[in-house]
Amino acid sequence: MGRPGAAVGTAGLLNTILLLARPPSFGQLLPHTGLLVAGALWYAGLALLVHRVRPYRPAQQALGECVHALARFLALKARFYDPTTALDDNYRQLVAQQVVVNEKQEAARDLLFRTRQIVNESTPTGRRLVLTFVATVDLYERITATYYDYATVRAGFGQTGALPAVATLIRHVATELDHLGIAIQANRPYDAPGPDLDAELSQLQTRLAALDTDASVEGSTLVLKKIVVNLRDIIRRVGNIRRYFDEGIDEAAPEPGRAAEHTLFIAPQHLDPKALRENLTPKSAVFRHSVRMMLACLVAFGAGQWLWRGEHNYWILMTVAIMLKPGFSLTRQRNTARIVGTLAGGVLGGVVLWLVPWAEVQFGVLVVFMVVAYSFQRTKYVVTVVFLTAFLLILFSFLGLNYVGVVEERITDTLIGCAIAFSAGYFLFPNWESEKLTDFMAAALRANLAYLHQLANRLAGRPLPPNEYRLLRKNVYVSGANLAAAFQRMLNEPRSKQHRPIDTHEFVVLNHILYSNVAALTATLREAAPAVPPFLPESRRALTSALAALHKSLVLLVPGAPAVAPLPERSPTEPEASTTPEDKLVQQQLVFLQKVSGDISKVAEVLAK
Repeated sequence: MGRPGAAVGTAGLLNTILLLARPPSFGQLLPHTGLLVAGALWYAGLALLVHRVRPYRPAQQALGECVHALARFLALKARFYDPTTALDDNYRQLVAQQVVVNEKQEAARDLLFRTRQIVNESTPTGRRLVLTFVATVDLYERITATYYDYATVRAGFGQTGALPAVATLIRHVATELDHLGIAIQANRPYDAPGPDLDAELSQLQTRLAALDTDASVEGSTLVLKKIVVNLRDIIRRVGNIRRYFDEGIDEAAPEPGRAAEHTLFIAPQHLDPKALRENLTPKSAVFRHSVRMMLACLVAFGAGQWLWRGEHNYWILMTVAIMLKPGFSLTRQRNTARIVGTLAGGVLGGVVLWLVPWAEVQFGVLVVFMVVAYSFQRTKYVVTVVFLTAFLLILFSFLGLNYVGVVEERITDTLIGCAIAFSAGYFLFPNWESEKLTDFMAAALRANLAYLHQLANRLAGRPLPPNEYRLLRKNVYVSGANLAAAFQRMLNEPRSKQHRPIDTHEFVVLNHILYSNVAALTATLREAAPAVPPFLPESRRALTSALAALHKSLVLLVPGAPAVAPLPERSPTEPEASTTPEDKLVQQQLVFLQKVSGDISKVAEVLAK
């Protein structure tokens, strides 16, 4: 059932904890149940009312966050053209931001495509949301495709002073995109004039064109011209996204089968008895986490009943239920945020109660703290804990409790609960990321193999249906983001549990470089449609070698993987030699793909040991 099912399970667990804290008598069972049902109906009714009044608001917020994350991704790409930037460090940040972009895209895709009302209806707002999201995904592909061998570019053109100008323009585009995301998220018109990106692009193009006659520049400047072409396309796509704010937009009515097409891009969520049976075994991570949670909650309940008899000792059990996650790294992160947030919130609440003796002002601060706490619940958990703790202290002071004693109890219960959750995550059926990294690597390799095959089909002149290509693209980006996220989680685990972190980081970066180059080549071929560059024998050998290296890597990680399908046959009418610089550049990119695939194979050999 995905996220909704998890929310229902968490709500049931918290309700059980509150029942244990204040067990109702037999005569109170019916009124207590009635209050729970009334609360659920009130919340459902409020949610339905909000949906009726502002049905597009959740999708707008998710879409704004998606654009905002993409702007940050583009800003990191700009740093590659700064000669003072360390490439390895920037790759690390870029891969981390890729995880964020993927999460935001998945959230927006789920809200948009799972809601048939949005993808089927004929209102301008619904069409605008879908069109903007599709444009955002295409823009992400274009930004990802703007990959070059940055070390070579720096070596060849670093002394000309042109690269900082490229970085400046990319940063300006990222800033414009960021402002668009904020405006979408805030649901307000974006009527600011913004920078004249087209004029800046023309100036950059003139400056780069002057390098053709510069005697100090050796070699071809074709790569710089490709950068200009890509930037022009990115600026055009950002302008298309800005059309979201054009209230006069009047797109054609949606096609009848559009909702069915969009469902291809979201994971189905339904009750599956087979999945339930598969999770009722010790081999299942879900089963092990359930047992871990049960044992940890038993220990927390015992600690609250017999070791620490506080007024609100159920806080220990509640802390364990909230803090304990399936993976140790997530448990560690949440524990750290909980402890830091509780200490800071206790200080904040105590200062407010000490410095502000007026009840009316305290109530106003309480309301503000409550709004802030729940506003950051999905984005900044530590902020939520800080203001929620301060809110609770002020609330208990209104109930006549000594806030100093409440602070002490809150901190003590939090420390005990976090200690139990941390210990359970470490000692009870621990779930180390290094044990699952092989699966994520294999998934990334399979997605890249399929992505390379579509490139080979396009080079052979075969058409590729748009939806089929988008699904391949989505699988590549999602698998890459999942791999990067798993690697980041592994780095938060004890060093003794990490498996070759340096080599794994190299694999993650090479995987990103590989599909970025495939995306760049595919974008070039799509622009050249229906004509394509000649599929020369050298190009076929490079692609064949790249596919063989990736398949070798997959076999090293997952023995018995199926063989790679042969490349499509070369048309007998194709010329035997490349005649244009663009054709030679395509051939050079294919050779580079061969090199990257070979490097991935070498790293896979080390990781498979």
